[in-house]
Amino acid sequence: MINFESGKHINILVVDDEPLVRRSLSEFLTLEGFTVSSACNGREALNTLKDYLADIVITDIKMPELDGLHLLREIRGNFPSTSVIMITGYGSIENAVEAIKEGAFDYITKPIIDNEIRMVLERLVQQKELLEENIKLKKQISDVTKERFYNIVGKDEKMQKIYTLIEAICATRTTVLIHGESGTGKHLIAHAIHECNNEERGKPFVEVSCGALTETLLESELFGHVKGAFTGAIKDKVGRFELADKGTIFLDEIDACSPNLQVKLLRVLQEGEYERVGESDTRKVDVRVIAASNQKLYDLIAEGKFRKDLYYRLNIIAIEIPPLRDRKVDIPLLAQEFVVKHSKRVSKKVEGISDKALSILMHYNWPGNIRELENVIERAIILTKGQTIIPEDFPEVLTTSRKGNGESKEDSQKLKEALKDPEKDLISKALDTVNWNRNEAAQVLGINRTTLYKKMLRYGLLKQKKGKS
Repeated sequence: MINFESGKHINILVVDDEPLVRRSLSEFLTLEGFTVSSACNGREALNTLKDYLADIVITDIKMPELDGLHLLREIRGNFPSTSVIMITGYGSIENAVEAIKEGAFDYITKPIIDNEIRMVLERLVQQKELLEENIKLKKQISDVTKERFYNIVGKDEKMQKIYTLIEAICATRTTVLIHGESGTGKHLIAHAIHECNNEERGKPFVEVSCGALTETLLESELFGHVKGAFTGAIKDKVGRFELADKGTIFLDEIDACSPNLQVKLLRVLQEGEYERVGESDTRKVDVRVIAASNQKLYDLIAEGKFRKDLYYRLNIIAIEIPPLRDRKVDIPLLAQEFVVKHSKRVSKKVEGISDKALSILMHYNWPGNIRELENVIERAIILTKGQTIIPEDFPEVLTTSRKGNGESKEDSQKLKEALKDPEKDLISKALDTVNWNRNEAAQVLGINRTTLYKKMLRYGLLKQKKGKS
């Protein structure tokens, strides 16, 4: 039986043209503690809704007079606070996915399984109670601008809305899809979502960069493998989903997953089940999924590169991170944050940024977003001869872009070249400090081992100490 934290009775309207389905589903829902009414088609359902204040409508898709999709549209337009769950046969899954696109909460398939409908309703009831609680909190809390939210820095209005959204979902373990250009801080948003949840805080947070691995290696990384599953599988491996059990897994660059892997991810999201590579035993996992992409997934669906049903399962809560050029009010805050961070790291006393230097930062369009800003500040701290960063400490691409009309590919290339030498020097020094142990060097530099390997390859550092790991 479903536990209602708010103590409020929830009204459900069951809509189906099959009397047996209506009766059996109504009996089950009544036993679960809901107040239930029913209708035999969409037209009758709309008439019922005029007098019966339904919190939830559970409707079949295929019905005479007015089908489920048309009923959904009417409810969305006239009863916006009413949530809709669709019932469909296995042959009509596409219609159900279309219904989710148009605002349905979820769908269940015939024959209806008690546990399946119970799980869907538990999630929906939890979401409704959360929204009600959030409305109460908004009335109690004054509109205070936050300059820092967990490890995120920013007071821009767009960022304030993101903070509010994270707080609104903090009591749930709902799936979240984050979209933002490269360098906007998607991993920081994912960490904040995890840390904001009282139940998840302190439990595993596992991050996977899907774009950094081949299909076989990525599947093994996510789900694990057994010894002998493929060449090089010399022992059993625990997958990231298993490591993240009871916590959160963050799938960055989710668009890089192959169609075959997308099917397996969809299954984990729907059923919480998977198999290790090379193993037939099914394993269960309880994990919250946060996914991120710097590409518009819906565009990839149109190109046949991303599954529509997986997209709708991921896109329950969507967070769009603005690029730095659209939140320039945050540049002084971020720049000072990076001054403190990197001056401490390199043991150099740099206290701030001159007004002229700050003006240059404010007029630049930042195609590489926050990551590019951090690189520029780090470079300036290394090069500056005083305690204040001045324009001469910046790469030429910044000082020649005062008009802020956007950066050409040539300008971006100039920045990359300008940052190349100091980055190479920093990596070499870190490697020397730990006797060229890549794992330890990655920790010193604050990057993962894969990123360090790529940078060493780019700068020709692999050849210098070939024997080291």
